[in-house]
Amino acid sequence: MHFVLTINQRDTREVGDLVPDLIRSLRHLPAAVPFQRTVGDEAQGVLTDAATAVEAALTAIRQRRWHVGVGVGELQVPLPENLADARGYGLVYSRRAVERAQRTGDRVPLAVEGPDAELAAEAEAVLRLLGLIVAARSEAEWKVLDLMTPGARGQQKFVAQELGITAQAVSKAVVRSHWSEEWATRPAAARLLGLVYGPASLPPAALPYRA
Repeated sequence: MHFVLTINQRDTREVGDLVPDLIRSLRHLPAAVPFQRTVGDEAQGVLTDAATAVEAALTAIRQRRWHVGVGVGELQVPLPENLADARGYGLVYSRRAVERAQRTGDRVPLAVEGPDAELAAEAEAVLRLLGLIVAARSEAEWKVLDLMTPGARGQQKFVAQELGITAQAVSKAVVRSHWSEEWATRPAAARLLGLVYGPASLPPAALPYRA
C-alpha cells in the first residue's frame, strides 16, 4: 500500500515559489520516493506508513500555504526515482484529492481519496480537525512545541530553560495549543488512513491509470 501526497501552493503570485522550502521541511520523513517538485508549484512524495503520511500532511497544513491531497493506493513497482515515471492508482487518487482540496474555500485545504470512499471521508474529517488545531497556532506556541517530544515526561522544565521562560508559560502554551489532544488523535487518523485501502482495493474501472 502506498500513500501518495500531492501538495501544491496556494499563493505563489503573492509570495513566490516555496516548493524548495516545503521539500526541505519534509526531507526528514522516511519515504519510498522522497518529495520532489513535479510540475510548477507542486511537490509529490510516496510514503508507505500511514503515520508518516499524517505527519507530512500536517507539516504542510502548518505552513498555511498549501493544498494537500492524500491518495491511498498501489503504485507499480519497482518505484522510480522520478515520480514523472511512476504509474498506479495511488497517483490518480492523489490527484483527485488535491483537486478537491483546491475547492475547500475557507476550510482546511486537505482531502483524502482511495478505494473505500466512506473510510476516506472519515480519515479526511479527522485530518481536517487536526489541521484546524495545527494551523491555528502562533509562532510563540510553535517555539515551545518544536522542542517538545510526544510521550516524554518532565520536559516542560527543560523547554522553559531553553527558551528562557517559566515552566508555567510552557504549560499554558501546551494547553492552549491542544498539543496533547493532537498527539492523542494522530494514531486514529493514521489507522483510518490505513483502512482506506481496505478490502475494496480494486480501483474503479473508469479511472485512468496515470494522474
